[in-house]
Amino acid sequence: MSHNIQNDIQELFDLQMSQRVLRRTQLGLTERLQALKQLAASIREHQEDIVRALSQDFGKPEPEVLLTEILPVLQEIKHTCRHLKKWMQGTRVSDTLATLGTRGRILPQARGVCLIISPWNYPFNLAVGPLVSCLAAGNSAILKPSEHTPATSALIAQLVAQTFPKDWVAVVEGDASVSQQLLSLPFDHIFFTGSPAVGKVVMDAAAKHLTSVTLELGGKSPTIVGPGANLEQAADWITFGKFTNAGQTCIAPDHVWVHASVKDRFVDLLRQRILKAYPHAGSSADLAQIVNHNHAHRLHRLVSNALQQGARIIMGKPSPDRHMDPVLIEAITPEMDIDREEIFGPVLPILVYSDVQEAIDRINAHPKPLALYIFEHNPPWVNRVVQSTSSGGVGINLTMLHYSHPDLPFGGVNHSGMGSAHGWHGFKAFSHERAILENRFSSVPWLFPPYTASVRRLIGWVYRLLG
Repeated sequence: MSHNIQNDIQELFDLQMSQRVLRRTQLGLTERLQALKQLAASIREHQEDIVRALSQDFGKPEPEVLLTEILPVLQEIKHTCRHLKKWMQGTRVSDTLATLGTRGRILPQARGVCLIISPWNYPFNLAVGPLVSCLAAGNSAILKPSEHTPATSALIAQLVAQTFPKDWVAVVEGDASVSQQLLSLPFDHIFFTGSPAVGKVVMDAAAKHLTSVTLELGGKSPTIVGPGANLEQAADWITFGKFTNAGQTCIAPDHVWVHASVKDRFVDLLRQRILKAYPHAGSSADLAQIVNHNHAHRLHRLVSNALQQGARIIMGKPSPDRHMDPVLIEAITPEMDIDREEIFGPVLPILVYSDVQEAIDRINAHPKPLALYIFEHNPPWVNRVVQSTSSGGVGINLTMLHYSHPDLPFGGVNHSGMGSAHGWHGFKAFSHERAILENRFSSVPWLFPPYTASVRRLIGWVYRLLG
């Protein structure tokens, strides 16, 4: 990275920091709503450009762009505008015996200057979506989109520059060295979406300045198909969840555990559903490409390693091509790389169990995933799986849709993330919850020193009452 780029980043950061206090006093409800509506208008104006950029970066079909990149952001804006007034008002808290005579409330306050680092797999949604919450909370922001999707990153930079002054929102493009330079600065909050490995780097950098973080990471999100599942429903939802964006989704089903009694029927239905959705396999117009050749070669290595150790292909022809076929593979064992690494592509291992405890034990042997999916219509069976496992979110008889619910917190746990996003939870992530306690007629001064005999008796009485 050149010295000029370093200076530009520093100057941009200093500019936003110089306006931090002024923004806090000026960005009321009216200004925040106006900013969100301007952002929505810019997105609609550039809709065709967004579709074109994502097609250029990795061949996303237009319907998928509309459903997974643009619509979620517009929904987030609409939901936020509808509820922002209430969110900004904060909440009253009840008095306790110890605080009798006071009035308490929690007031959300903007954190200040925020850094949003977004990934390549949903490069528009995962950059602009967090910006909605950031603006709603009254902050300014610097966005760092992924260098692996250059057309979309350039478009985001253009859209933001046309919509906001750079002392409020700005985009910085570049490679990993640019991210490192940004992470060296004392931001008030960092919102990062990406891999757990890079998430550790972000958290380490934030620790140097005691900067708060929201980390949306990933992991091997498992799916369990129970003996009482609607198999047609399961095949539909798993095909959608796994092969949307060619499996390059942080909450895509990573692998499927299927009860032995329904395995053959389920696999047959799954193959039929995949062929219906993608009749031309990897060259189907409705299947996105792998983002780059390095990622395609990584996926091919995972499959080849598994085949060398005894795994079997059920469907598809694995290749290192960016137009990769949907692949179903079975006979996976814990020693294989594909069982340990997040797949993040159109390769779906099928594992068989007879007792659900076997699947639960294997799931718990991995780090906690971002999502867990269960297909079964027996409530006690479902509850057993939910209570025996841990994950960021759970989908029952569906996949991925929980991401789109504006009132559900979206986020991981431990290895799969920290903090939550979307709706109120996103607003909260970009806000400091400030505790405010106002004295009206508190009797606490009666307990102030000097500790005379009467004060000591009163303290003793209070201790017995409250202790």
